[in-house]
Amino acid sequence: MSSTSSAATTLLADLGGTNVRFALADPSLASPLLLDSVKRYRVSNFPSMADTIRQYFADTGLSASRAVIAAAGRIVDGETVKVTNNPWLVSAHGLQDALGLTSVRLVNDFAAQGMAVPLLRHEQLQAVGPQKLPNTGEHQTQTFVVMGPGTGLGVAGLLLRDGRWTVLETEGGHAGFAAHTAEDVEILHRLNARFGRVSNERMICGNGIVNLYLALADIEGLPAEEFTPEDITARAVEGTDKLCVRTVETLAGIFGSVAGDLVLSLGGWDGVFLTGGVLPILLPWLQHGGFRERFESKGRFKETMQQVPTVAMMHPEPGLLGAAAIAVLESGKSLLPSSNA
Repeated sequence: MSSTSSAATTLLADLGGTNVRFALADPSLASPLLLDSVKRYRVSNFPSMADTIRQYFADTGLSASRAVIAAAGRIVDGETVKVTNNPWLVSAHGLQDALGLTSVRLVNDFAAQGMAVPLLRHEQLQAVGPQKLPNTGEHQTQTFVVMGPGTGLGVAGLLLRDGRWTVLETEGGHAGFAAHTAEDVEILHRLNARFGRVSNERMICGNGIVNLYLALADIEGLPAEEFTPEDITARAVEGTDKLCVRTVETLAGIFGSVAGDLVLSLGGWDGVFLTGGVLPILLPWLQHGGFRERFESKGRFKETMQQVPTVAMMHPEPGLLGAAAIAVLESGKSLLPSSNA
């Protein structure tokens, strides 16, 4: 473990419904996230966030005076969050008092993933398509889209303005699904019959893979198996089930359409960063499937869209990395190279 003193460190947490990951950050370092300090705990094993943090400090022998907590939920007044599928109610001031910390910052988990982008090195990125990797901080003004499928579909904007990075938090995953092809229309009809309003998240997330599989089975008049998302993607990778292959290929195309729409909506001309727990499974299909074709198929903006890079974030802990970036900003330092700061 790192021997950095507690006075210079910030506790980081990436809190989801099932697990919470902890690490320390040293904002004075060029790579502030201390990867050797990362540990994961199951939420169900602890009565509260404070108890879990005490266990982390006891297990590692580490300590910190400040904390940045990225949580999978809506942050109310910067003070409290109720995480989806998680029994804990987390309060910033409550944690600060319980643990004797000087400050606790609560942020949305996807906002943290967006803030990870300025700290990512090129070797931690993988281009999806022929466009070159974007250089964050290269221009005085930049706008990126950050999006990714996990339990749901997270969407954020990342803006560089006046020498400072800012995350625009959105609920873009819940925007209505826009059908672009005849098959899209058929899929939409079936999901509309099941759910009423159909959002992008109904397809582009873990459970969305199953929704899409069932819709395609009905379109083809084929019997649908009781598959999990893992079942479908495994059979697609193996090539043993044509309907599973088609499901993942179709998902890649729809993902591309939605990503392109977000570029138009947010003005994310500098690039799209893809992240999320389902991304590693989908990435091979995004590389050789219809993702880029449908991403670029935006009518009069096609030539412009062909210049917009799409990039997969390959860092193992993007939520913690983004929390570390926030810790850097809170320490008064810049995330820009010194020549641009």
